[in-house]
Amino acid sequence: MREAAEEGYATATDLADWLVVTLKLPFREAHRVTGQIVAKAASEDVPLHELPLHEMQQIEPRINKGVFAVLSAENAVKNRTSYGGTAPKNVRREASRWLKLLARERG
Repeated sequence: MREAAEEGYATATDLADWLVVTLKLPFREAHRVTGQIVAKAASEDVPLHELPLHEMQQIEPRINKGVFAVLSAENAVKNRTSYGGTAPKNVRREASRWLKLLARERG
């Protein structure tokens, strides 16, 4: 699943969020920059996390190596900590809850 998630551009939202939070870009600008970066990666037939930093910086010069922390599928999953998110802690909590419910039903 990790390989499949890292093949495409599933972390584009994470990139846009990073641009907003880290570079303080307005979302509309972050969306535009993200679209250009995704288009560049697609034209080179590489996933986002393999696009060289200097190529991202040609689109937005303030991007730094910190961006790669949000471009891995593993980190994208870990960062989804809101209710219903995919963070391992959330998944373990829900799995535990459901296992308890199933055990009660089985008596």
